[in-house]
Amino acid sequence: MKKDSSIFAIFFIATLIILIGELLVAKALTCSVSELSPCAESILTGIPPTATCCGVLREQIPCLCGYIKDPMLKPYMDYPNTQKIYKFCRVPFPQC
Repeated sequence: MKKDSSIFAIFFIATLIILIGELLVAKALTCSVSELSPCAESILTGIPPTATCCGVLREQIPCLCGYIKDPMLKPYMDYPNTQKIYKFCRVPFPQC
């Protein structure tokens, strides 16, 4: 009886670890510049960013250096309005 409960406990813990791992993978960050689309109007016009823009910008912090290093995206990342968005959203501009 004791052996059965030990096997069940090990099986239960292993299953729990697998499920937690899958949840973490499901919540993994997607580095896609299209995620920043809520900020497009602010970048192009200079209007203050929306709360959605600021939230997305904060979520994308780990991706920003990659965007800056991309020759196709660098002009947008260096654009003066982009700098304003960082300041407005209180997101430090990445030093890559």
